[in-house]
Amino acid sequence: MEDLLCDETFLSWYFRTDVRAIRRWEQWIVDNPGSSHRVQQAMEFLSSLTLKEESFTREQVTRSERVLLEKIRKAKGRIAPISSSRRWAWMAAAAVVILAVGVTGIYISQRRSGWRTAYGEVKVNSLPDGSEVMVNADSRIRYSSGFTDGKDREVWLSGEAFFHVRKTPSKSRFIVHTLDFDIIVTGTQFNAISREGKASVLLKEGSVLLHTADGEDLQMRPGDFVEYDHQHLTKRAVRMDSVTAWKEHNLFFNNTSLKEVAAIIKEQYGVTVRLEGDTIERKTVGGIMRNDNLDVLLKALELTTDCKIVRRDDEISIIQN
Repeated sequence: MEDLLCDETFLSWYFRTDVRAIRRWEQWIVDNPGSSHRVQQAMEFLSSLTLKEESFTREQVTRSERVLLEKIRKAKGRIAPISSSRRWAWMAAAAVVILAVGVTGIYISQRRSGWRTAYGEVKVNSLPDGSEVMVNADSRIRYSSGFTDGKDREVWLSGEAFFHVRKTPSKSRFIVHTLDFDIIVTGTQFNAISREGKASVLLKEGSVLLHTADGEDLQMRPGDFVEYDHQHLTKRAVRMDSVTAWKEHNLFFNNTSLKEVAAIIKEQYGVTVRLEGDTIERKTVGGIMRNDNLDVLLKALELTTDCKIVRRDDEISIIQN
């Protein structure tokens, strides 16, 4: 775990600040299922740290990051082997310092608060302005504390969430930042996804402007569903209840391939899913299934698909009969 906490790219993955680091570590986690316990320990340690963050300019953060990393590199070459307990204490102190000066590259303009959900968990919380956010499994919400009417209300999303944004007397903008685009609104309801290889917005009510890092803008109207393929924003037709079924702890399948079902299960529960059979990837599933218990979900899939499903801890095999 200490190795993970010392790895700059791992911290960038954890804080969702570098696209290449995120892709690298997501793939590494898939390829190394035996290390999931270490990864979870490191994540729990990082999430347990509480800091009083001061306001810094981007230049101060960058300068502090460079100085700190250089000192760490020099120190690592001089430190003799140390005991496990002393190494842990040194790592804890180093992690606090790293987070305090912004080694992950986050531009800390003001204190941020937030929460995250575990695999298989759905959580509802309110923001300082009274806006409500329902967060899907394995997702993170961060927001600038002390929302002030007349100023932009900013939220950072990694994962999936449904927002019910309240209007303010001065109609302050509400901005959701994701890896791929910003979602700019005043008062509205929408579902947003920002995961590895998947980015989309479904607008239920109000008006939304999407703005990508490449400068592309797209205005959405109620009922619009927009996907982003890391190059362009594209509208397509979907059933609204199929996108938001997770809010009721359901999964909506409409001739969904087992390959896609396996990806959804991995995304929701953090498990490894293997498909065994020459044509099993093309087998499809239809219907609405409960998603608040993995074993119940697997049993429903087994009955629906006429496949044999075997679960061994965090590894699942779907076997073609």
